[in-house]
Amino acid sequence: MSEAKQFDSATHPDWCPGCGDFGLLAALKKAYAGLNIDPNQMMTVSGIGCSSNLPGFINTYGLHTLHGRSLPIAQGVKLANHRMTVVAVGGDGDGYGIGVGHLVHAMRRNIDITYVVMNNAIYGLTTGQTSPTSGLGMKTKSTPFGNPELPINPLTLALGSGCGFVARAYTGHIPQLVEILQKAVQHQGFALVDTFSPCVTFNTINTHEFYKKNTKDINKAGHDVSDIHAAFHEAMREDYIATGIFYQNERPCYEESERETLAKPLVDHELGLSLDQHNKLTAEFV
Repeated sequence: MSEAKQFDSATHPDWCPGCGDFGLLAALKKAYAGLNIDPNQMMTVSGIGCSSNLPGFINTYGLHTLHGRSLPIAQGVKLANHRMTVVAVGGDGDGYGIGVGHLVHAMRRNIDITYVVMNNAIYGLTTGQTSPTSGLGMKTKSTPFGNPELPINPLTLALGSGCGFVARAYTGHIPQLVEILQKAVQHQGFALVDTFSPCVTFNTINTHEFYKKNTKDINKAGHDVSDIHAAFHEAMREDYIATGIFYQNERPCYEESERETLAKPLVDHELGLSLDQHNKLTAEFV
């Protein structure tokens, strides 16, 4: 087993003290170390937002892309180099707002990547506006009289879009989160891990204390992860907030279904340049 510290970055996170994203970062490092993943074979892709700064805080290859566009980039990386372990990260505004169209098609396409959404039910980077997961009636800078829109349910969306691995965790419960992340990365196909990651600055409702009091690990309670009907039921609970792995069903991932066209990933193709052409390009851009 490798050590989590090999994933430490020279750049220290600049999140607000107490931000739930610290928990996710720590859990990712522990999960990767437990799986004995080589940082040189790891890619972290993000969109825009507080949480999307994460690629700079972990020692892997990383890309900080555009708002809501992490999944197209992450899928391209995986198709270009099947050997890479690819994890996309972002926030609820990034993934469930502007990026939700990419999310739906990535789930049904089933490329072998993991998507971790740090869900704080607020737009934190832009200082506290309503996000797609903000509760009905929630008062924010953009909804001073209360949010008039129903919040999106990421889990039922995923279950209805053909996602083969659907999970949810709270970033304050590190052991459970580490276990879920490891199983998500090992899953052959698209995996969604929705994580409650409290914004301590702009969301005074969905706090650490709130999740500590109201979450329940359904896997410890004996939930059958192969039962999609039970998964829908737990995802729509109103008496408690379910966490854990809701559903897991491995089916052929996109790479396996397209073996003829993807038999030789892009990274293994010859560059097709002479040494002289290579040197000229290098001199022009370096």
